[in-house]
Amino acid sequence: MKQCEICGKGSIMRGHRIKLRATKYNPQPKSRKYPNIQRTVNESGRRVYACAQCIKGLAKTAKATS
Repeated sequence: MKQCEICGKGSIMRGHRIKLRATKYNPQPKSRKYPNIQRTVNESGRRVYACAQCIKGLAKTAKATS
């Protein structure tokens, strides 16, 4: 399963109801949505799978310390 090793963000089941009339809904199947997981190197030099938000956070902390 795709999951961020830093924050633990994983996949979710998501779907929406399509309205046909004022009181009727068309049932739609739910689909699994995955986060943007990429392989990157953290501060200690270890390769990890991280989501895009964590990668941006790592870049900000690296920029602030240098």
